[in-house]
Amino acid sequence: MSKLKIAVQKSGRLYDESMQILKDIGISIDNGKEQLKASAKNFPVEVFYLRNGDIPQYLKDGVVDAAIIGENVLIEKGGDIQIVQKLGFSSCKVSIAVPKSAKYTSMQDLDGKRIATSYPNTVQQFLDKNNVNAQLHIINGSVEIAPNIGLADAIVDIVSSGSTLFKNGLKEVEVLLKSEAVLASSPLITEEKLAILNTIKFRIDSVLKGRRSKYVLLNAPNDKLEEIITILPGMKSPTVLPLAQEGWSSVHTVIDKNKFWEIIDELKAHGAEGILVCPIDNMVL
Repeated sequence: MSKLKIAVQKSGRLYDESMQILKDIGISIDNGKEQLKASAKNFPVEVFYLRNGDIPQYLKDGVVDAAIIGENVLIEKGGDIQIVQKLGFSSCKVSIAVPKSAKYTSMQDLDGKRIATSYPNTVQQFLDKNNVNAQLHIINGSVEIAPNIGLADAIVDIVSSGSTLFKNGLKEVEVLLKSEAVLASSPLITEEKLAILNTIKFRIDSVLKGRRSKYVLLNAPNDKLEEIITILPGMKSPTVLPLAQEGWSSVHTVIDKNKFWEIIDELKAHGAEGILVCPIDNMVL
């Protein structure tokens, strides 16, 4: 069987989480990021360690069949490369920032100004959409310093926590797009390799559903059982088993991690006891 060639970022914020999700779906990689490529021991996959900005072109040319890449990079350089799946990690924004002292009320304040960025295509599309005429300075590297050295009046760059902007005396004024890591495929991928990619997607789906969920077991008095069940959003319906103690039942279900505490509080208020919460590695539906 042919091996699926999948690219990941050679270093930086995406590398660790990309390798972790491959590990979580049962793909064991022989070596680390010091080499250009590495084969999986137990799956028809070859991992290529590449510069993030180079990955879209490798996908277009069919040098690699798939990639884990930042959505922002794909939008900037990827054209019509297909996103197979959003992965829910490495979230960030591509934002416009100006000096804290600058007066800013709307996009029109950028008309005629200089904007430093490493995302010229994304920025130009945004400016055109808002009928703003600005001069772009393309910088690869520390964009945040540009206003301080007089090179630009504003910047467009990735924003995660905002701490880098704060340290450089900048404030975020517009969000161009929100981004996260995605699984993308080459337009030249073969049917055989697409089948392998679909298997990977299926496994990732299971892992991501598990990450978003918690398994809950609790004891409920039978006279409160109906009320408690209405609180619990299960995959289909909760599992209810009688306990040895008469008048009580054990209830098992899965709940959304983001709604966890509010549901737990409501369960306790309705008489639930002995609530046990477990993480879920995978959830296959």
